[in-house]
Amino acid sequence: MGATERFRPEEVQRILALTGKQLDHWDRLSLISPKKEQGSRYYDFRDLIGLRTVKQLVEQGVPPIRIRRAVAALRQQLSHVQSPLAELRVLSDGKDVVVERGGARLEPVSGQFLLNFETRELDEGIRTIPGRAARAAAGPASSPAGASGAAENDWMAVALEYEAEGAARAAAIQAYDRAVSADPQSVEAWINRGTLCYEDGNFAKAAESFHRALASNPESALAHYNLGSVLEEMGEPGAARNHLREAVRIDPGYADAHYNLAFVSEKLGNFGEAREHWQAYIKLDPSSPWCDYARRRLNFATATKPR
Repeated sequence: MGATERFRPEEVQRILALTGKQLDHWDRLSLISPKKEQGSRYYDFRDLIGLRTVKQLVEQGVPPIRIRRAVAALRQQLSHVQSPLAELRVLSDGKDVVVERGGARLEPVSGQFLLNFETRELDEGIRTIPGRAARAAAGPASSPAGASGAAENDWMAVALEYEAEGAARAAAIQAYDRAVSADPQSVEAWINRGTLCYEDGNFAKAAESFHRALASNPESALAHYNLGSVLEEMGEPGAARNHLREAVRIDPGYADAHYNLAFVSEKLGNFGEAREHWQAYIKLDPSSPWCDYARRRLNFATATKPR
């Protein structure tokens, strides 16, 4: 079974006994997202391993929001690991995610090594997936939040549940409003609120949310990336570039930030900077469906004289 095999969402649901709502929820949480090409969505084999890991962690009592924080922390700490849930040895103590590396166990959010304690290893049966029907051809952050009060945690949980329902987006935004009222320093709540506003086309409210996230944590690469992306949509490429530059300064391994920064730099006529970040994106994410496009833009930026 090759790593390049593609699985439609319907096949993934059947193979792993998941629902469409679960896949959508985990996509919104930036745990495992389908790849997109020509209007189609698909998962690869590495994604299946990651989805199986998420499913088993949830079944063992780890809330999805904690999985999200662990994955975000791992992506920040281990820039060479593209898919932590698929590439690392993941364990559970029944409430949190624990990663084992070189015989040592690490709690991802705190970054602290842990003494040995009872953990639950995950079944690796995904490697022996039963036969499937032939699949059709198909063809791209989050940052961990700091400590917060019980009220904020409660409203965060409510908001995420509303998001999982799909149709309750307005209620989810209201719940995030309650979460940030309870804890105005909650970077995660501001980012989630801003993302929903962005998806609803309310760019001004999204930008406000990401600004508030940065006020709480100026070193959040995800908040800089999101704000830069929104500002570009709002017709402010100069301001967008400033925030995207901050995103890649904070996290040099942030492939999507390099991609957007290359795009905006090219739009502003800075082809030298565009070349730098197209090259970075291609190096960081060579298997991305968007790499062919990035290579074409790199060739264009290389051949174009600066204005």
